[in-house]
Amino acid sequence: MSKKICVVVNSRANYGRIKSFMRAVQEHPELELQLIVGASALLFRFGNVIDNIRLDGFEPTAIVYSIVEGENLTTMAKSTGLGIIELASLFEQMQPDFVLTVADRFETLATAVAASYMNIPVVHTQGGEVSGSIDESVRHAITKLSHIHFPATEKARDILLRMGEDPNSVYVTGCPAMDILAESDLTLSPDLFEKNLGVGEVIDPGVPYVVVLQHPVTTEFGEGADQINHTLVAVNQLKMQAVWLWPNVDAGSDSISKQLRTFHEHNPSAPISFHRNFSVEDYARLINNAACVIGNSSSGIRECAFLGIPAVNIGSRQALRETGPNVLHAPYDSDEIYQTVQKQLQSERFKRSNLFGNGTAGKQMADVLAATSDVSLQKRLWYSDV
Repeated sequence: MSKKICVVVNSRANYGRIKSFMRAVQEHPELELQLIVGASALLFRFGNVIDNIRLDGFEPTAIVYSIVEGENLTTMAKSTGLGIIELASLFEQMQPDFVLTVADRFETLATAVAASYMNIPVVHTQGGEVSGSIDESVRHAITKLSHIHFPATEKARDILLRMGEDPNSVYVTGCPAMDILAESDLTLSPDLFEKNLGVGEVIDPGVPYVVVLQHPVTTEFGEGADQINHTLVAVNQLKMQAVWLWPNVDAGSDSISKQLRTFHEHNPSAPISFHRNFSVEDYARLINNAACVIGNSSSGIRECAFLGIPAVNIGSRQALRETGPNVLHAPYDSDEIYQTVQKQLQSERFKRSNLFGNGTAGKQMADVLAATSDVSLQKRLWYSDV
């Protein structure tokens, strides 16, 4: 009898980080994929990610609407609570053998809380990493609720062990996002920007461009407008094409979105194109052919390390993460952002790094779950003196 593996997809980044694992489960003779799609993955302003999921051949087992409007601290907490309520009902109906949750988002925390309280083994990817914002706290909280861990790096594994996790429950597989990069044709198709039209200037794929993706920082709520304005000034000063992706649903998203719209209205001829979303493969092609990736998304650190793309990380959201030589850091200061980007633009493409995986994570994870028979739901700190 096949083991039922429930995967909860909540956002565009979440889907990109787990798509290859979903495919591996779907193709494994001993596993059955159960797919729940919810949160911002269902919303138009965040790219209707569910459309991409269906186009990729995955039909959701269930859909969960759990985002409370407002994008502030209160609605973020309420959305987490609503997610727990809705997911608990679905888990009761679906009776999965494992529930997999990704990384460090509030929706991810809701998944882990609901499953662990229902005695369903929780599988966690990307645990043990160090960064900033509320993501840091959420990531480690999920670790303590999880029963099987798939960290991306050896350093992350060591941190999980120092947190008291059972060494036999920790498997270093790399990040599944690298699988997409390894298996896809990353050639920039001439119609990429025509089929992914945004707002603003149309990007010429034959001319160098940068990619910008900057999310709100929850622990710096109220400062997002000023922070994004520094990035807008710096990118505009570059006088080169820019593909700018919309921020995620975290608290502070509204203020960032407002500043982006205001900038576009006042600078309609700026060579910047604003986009809600790209498919997983098109996003891979987009950053693979970029001159530099700018902002505070972890893809500038993860995917860009694998591809060797120069990246400029801004502010505190990813400040403490492991990085390859392709990453330089800049504070929320337009002059310093501009100078740091210019330095990266003058550098050659970096050597590809397998820091976050070699492109085989999804299959490794599926094989581990297929071979796992007994999981102790009773956790304890795995120290020799306990």
